Formats: sequence, C-alpha cells, structure tokens
Amino acid sequence: MALHSEHSSVYVAFHFVIIALLNLTSVTPVRGSSHALSLLQPYDFLYYSGVRSYFSEEWVKAAELLEKAIITKESLFRVRRQCHDDCEAAGRDAFNKLDSEGGSLWDLWTLDWVQQKAECLRFCIGGSVTPAGQLPVSTDIEYEFSTRNPYNYLQVTYYKLEKLQKAASAAHTYFVANPSHLEMRNNIEKYRRMEGVTEEAFQDRELENEKHWVLYDSAVQYEASSGWVQAAEKWKACVNNTLRQTDECRVQCEVAPQRLPEDRGVDSNDGVFEKAAALSLSVLSCQQSCVTQVATRPGRISSQEDFLPTQLEHLHIAQFKAGDISGAVQTLRSLLLFNPSDKDSLDNLQLYYETLGGDTESQGTQPAQEIVRYISRALEEKRLLYFGMENLDFSFTDPDLWTPEDVVPESLRNNWRAEKEKINDKIKEGEQKEEVDDSGFFSGGPVLQVGVTITMDDQVMNGTNRVVLDGVMTEKECDRILQLATAAASAGDGYRGRRSPHTPHETFEGVTVLRAAKLAHDGMVNQSDARLLHELGERVRELLHSYFRSPSELFTSFTHLVCRSAVAGDQEGRLDLSHPVHVDNCLLEPETNQCWREPPAFTHRDLSAILYLNDNFNGGDLIFTNRDAKTITARVKPSCGRLVGFSSGPVNPHGVTALTRGRRCALALWFTKEKIYRDMEREEAEAMWAAGGQNVAKKDKEEPDGGATPARNARNQAPTERSRGRGRVTGGKDEL
Repeated sequence: MALHSEHSSVYVAFHFVIIALLNLTSVTPVRGSSHALSLLQPYDFLYYSGVRSYFSEEWVKAAELLEKAIITKESLFRVRRQCHDDCEAAGRDAFNKLDSEGGSLWDLWTLDWVQQKAECLRFCIGGSVTPAGQLPVSTDIEYEFSTRNPYNYLQVTYYKLEKLQKAASAAHTYFVANPSHLEMRNNIEKYRRMEGVTEEAFQDRELENEKHWVLYDSAVQYEASSGWVQAAEKWKACVNNTLRQTDECRVQCEVAPQRLPEDRGVDSNDGVFEKAAALSLSVLSCQQSCVTQVATRPGRISSQEDFLPTQLEHLHIAQFKAGDISGAVQTLRSLLLFNPSDKDSLDNLQLYYETLGGDTESQGTQPAQEIVRYISRALEEKRLLYFGMENLDFSFTDPDLWTPEDVVPESLRNNWRAEKEKINDKIKEGEQKEEVDDSGFFSGGPVLQVGVTITMDDQVMNGTNRVVLDGVMTEKECDRILQLATAAASAGDGYRGRRSPHTPHETFEGVTVLRAAKLAHDGMVNQSDARLLHELGERVRELLHSYFRSPSELFTSFTHLVCRSAVAGDQEGRLDLSHPVHVDNCLLEPETNQCWREPPAFTHRDLSAILYLNDNFNGGDLIFTNRDAKTITARVKPSCGRLVGFSSGPVNPHGVTALTRGRRCALALWFTKEKIYRDMEREEAEAMWAAGGQNVAKKDKEEPDGGATPARNARNQAPTERSRGRGRVTGGKDEL
C-alpha cells in the first residue's frame, strides 16, 4: 500500500518522534517489589559499579557486576527487538485508513496509528526494563562497550580470582577489537603458557554479532582453493547474515530511546513539526549508518566499501562456476539493482543467458526480493535525508558509493559529484601511479658475510627494495635445521592448530625459537640445532640491515620455522595458491589497488625475509605481484641457503604458488624499527640459555601486565600520526 506522497514526510516525523518521546517521558508503572527486582537494570550503572569494585579490589563483586553489565546490555537489545516485532501490527486498523482519508482526518488517523504503536512499545519494554534502564546511555558508555573495555577489566579480575580460563577468554575478546594493544597481546602470550589454560579459552565472546565476517572469510578461503560449491554456500549465508545484522542495527536505531531535539542543536522555539523532522532524520541517518557499522571488522578503523554488492559479485561468480546458472542469474540481477549500467555485470548476464540456452524460465528469474526491498528502502531514506540537507540544514554522510545521482537534489549535486570524483580519482591514482617505497630502506648496501652473493636485485626483480642472496647457509646447516623441523615442528603451529590454513591441498607445521629452546632443554632436540635456529635470525638481520642501509637499528619481530607439505593424491587440477597474495604490514585490496595500514594488519613490520632450506619439491615458488594481486613481476625458486629480503609495505605484494609434491621448509623472519615490537619469545629463549637452561618463565607465576590495573583501553592507545600495528599473537601469524 502506498501513502500519499504529500503526507509521507509528516508520517515519518510523527512516527519516530512520538515513539521516542513516549519512551523518554512515559514508562510502565511497576507494581510489586518482586516484579521490580526482575526487571533489567541500567547496564551503565552496573558497569560503573563494577569498575568501582575493581579499583577497590573487590574482585568477586567486580566480576559479578561487569558480567551482569554485559549480559544486561545484550538482554536489553533482545527485549527491544522482541517488542519491535510484537508491536509491528499495533494500530493496523488506523494505518489501513490512511489512503482513504484526506486533510486533517488523514493527520488524525496517522496520529492514531503512531500512538497505538508507541503505546504498545511503551508497555512491552516497560514490562521487562526498569524506568532508569530505558533511558539513553552516555556516549562514553557507548564508547566503552564498542571498544569492549569491560573485557579489559574482566581479564585482570578473573586473573586475581585465579580463574585463568575466563581471564584468557576475556583477554582474547578484548584483543579482537583492539589488535594493536601491546599490553593485552603480552597478557595473551602469558595466559597461553599458564597451567590450566586450554586453546578453547581463546574464543571471541562477541562472535554472535560478527558471524557475517566469519562466513566472509570462510567463503574467501573456499574461493582460493577453487571449492566453488562451498564458496557459493558461504557467500549466500554471508549475504543473509549481513542483511540480518543490518536489520538488527536498524531496529535498535528505531526503538532505542532518543535524545530530545533540543539536545541535537534544534532551536527551542521550533514547533512540533521542526522537532519531529529533526528527530526523524536523526533516526534515518542512524539506520543508514548501519551499512558502515556492519561493514567494519572488529579492530578495523575503516569499513569495507560496497560491502553487500561485493558479496553479491562474489556469489554470482561462485554460483556460475559451481554450475548453478539460474542462481547466478538471480544474484547478478540483484547486483544490477545497485548499478544498473555496469558493463561487466551486463556482459556476465549475457554470458549466463547464452549458457542457459533455451531455458527461458531461468532467464526470466527476478532479483531476490530481500535485495529489492533493501534497495527500495535505502533509496527512499536517502531522498528524505537529502531533502533534510537541502531544506532543514541537516548533516548527512551517505555511506554508499552506489547511490544514484537522481536521488540527490539539484542544489547539492555539484558538491556530491565533486566528492565522488575525488574518490574515483583516488582509486585511479592508486591504479596508475608509480610505486614509491616510503619505508626508509635503500637497497644496494654492502654484503658483509663472506661467501654470500647477490643473485637478484631490484632491477632483475622489477621492484623496489627486493633482493635474493645465495650462500647464506651451508648444506650441512640446512640439513640440521631440516632435522630440527622434523623433530620439533607441530601441525598447525602459527594457525591456531589449523593444519591447512590457506588451502586444503597442503598441510603446515611450524616451530618457534622459544619452543625449540624448551624442547632442547628437555632433551627432545639437539641443543646446538636450537641455538643455530636462533643464530640464523641474527645472521639474516645483520645481512639485511647492511644491504638495505637501514638508518636505524633493526629488531627481530618474529622468527618462525615453517614447513608446508603437499597432500598426496589431492593435487590434480589445482588452481589456487599455497599462500594467497598479500602484503605484510597492510591490508591489500586488489580490487581498488589500495593497501590499508591499520589493524588487523601487522603494521609494525618493516622488513621481511625468507631463508630457504631445501628444493626437493614441486611448485612453492615465491612470487611478487602488482597491487592487483595478478600481474606477476618476479619469481623466486627456493634452494638451500637462499635468502629473499624485501620491505614489508605495499610495494611488495607477494604469495606462494601451489606446492604439488614434497615438503617445502623455510625460516620466515620479520624485522621492525621499533623496539617495543621486538620478539619477546626470542628474548625468553636467550634468557633460558643465559640461565644455564632453566626456564625463567614459570607457568604458574606469570602475571598479566598492569598487575591490578587493566591494560589501557583503545582510546589511550589511539595512534597520533599513523595506525600502530598489532603485536604478534601465537595463532595469528602470516607465514611465507
């Protein structure tokens, strides 16, 4: 049913302002003390009380209140959602009369419908939430919970209570949203080494709200291994979960109590319509911003542009390659709703029609209805918001790149076009500009070790700050480290125990310097081999520090001996890579040629190196590419004692070709200019040897950094000049 266009803005304004005002000024009377005790309390009050108990070192009370604050917030959101759904039909009779009435009667029927729905929401929410619990929380509280700071306090609280499993879980949950937080990284390292802490503890307690990202990553992995049927299933589930999360966010914008118009800078002399318009536009703006919120990974600063259209693009390709042509047609027609004139999409649609041949029924498949509704709703909201910008001095930032020009009023189009051109120019600039390495390294310095020769340099490798050195290890040294890998490497080390983190056609094993030192101390491996592993890291650091003429000191950030093995009988027809193309210190977006130097990338990495140990395998070449992740600019074949060094930034995207036979072993190393990011495990191994083999890090004596004080929150860790990188966490490496 369509509303009269001349009344639609009034309807929207009345709808939201009355719901908001009634939620603020009227609450359901509470009868009976027992009922009052069962109602949800204000979660901000519980949180503040928990923090006070924390600083009073009342650990049991602090844990109880902090956990209750988290649970209450989740429960409040569920109540709002349930009441929104339950009250959907409220005032339906009055609503159905809107098209048949005109003039003041139309306004009265509108008011009747809005009042009935508002009353339903008021009593529904009031039946589960205390009056104080219905009030809006401060922006500080919103920030505390959005950065997961309650888990920051909980991890130390549970440590003090000797509940290490819960402490580790809280630390991990906080770290997911704050991956550049060094103190928490170190705490997690310590929790992993404590007795009684299992791998199951390191689970994200907020995962329920991030399922679409889990599905997104899973779909990408299936694509990389050419598992198109599974990829299509995951992409479809990802689209559905993205729509579900967006809808959940929109409901909270609508039902949550809103601040009064005076709090939003509206003139107190404005009448009801001006105030209603201001509040309704604020709600619509909040709902539009859900696109950005859902498209932002935990711990990321920037959202992924065109998040939903990108998923649809991946989905139709996966469906086509999986043989579901009819599904691919429907998905592609859904994608065309965002950009009807996109040439690539139209060409693909023609290809799909030709593939279907005479199947006219499949050719006539319509776009998915949920996408049709999504687009229609978004366009109508944008029209209202741009109207508010033009006529009511409202401020709105459009979260979508696909917004059509005809939605924008003529008076705003020049500025809108200029902003859009800036974005397009930036993308084109990223595609066309010559790569400039701002790492501060300058290749061509002296090679200090006798017997080491330069095999490939920048010119031969068609890049900047790249080098291949041969003769870094002897055959005997390679054999010793290979034996160490055979004896000490554990399956999935560095990948949370996942044996095949990048492709199902290969398995991975690894060992760190500290683990090798501990195994040597226990007599499990040769002590001299463990020390050689450590010494090779220093050898590589000195070589590259000299060759790249580093103006500052270089610190080893991480060392990992890693072997990948081809799965026998599972190599025919492989199209994937052993390790997808990536950049070591930023998040590569091949579609836009951008590389975002922000978490969860390891932004502290400055120099990367791979020291190869063998060549008795097929495939497994190191490749360098342009930022498109497709155009190969250099290829390096591994061999014993061959070292590849390169700056870790966006001038050096790289990956590994499929390993189709045998076992490929290499020592992967990363270096940093910042001492704070040095490898603490390496220093622990050095301390063990200095102490005559005694383990100086007792499992039952380690304490999280900060003692009785939580790690500083994300606000205190905010970068000033550039994004600071995340530290290494066992289980989150990026091996070469």
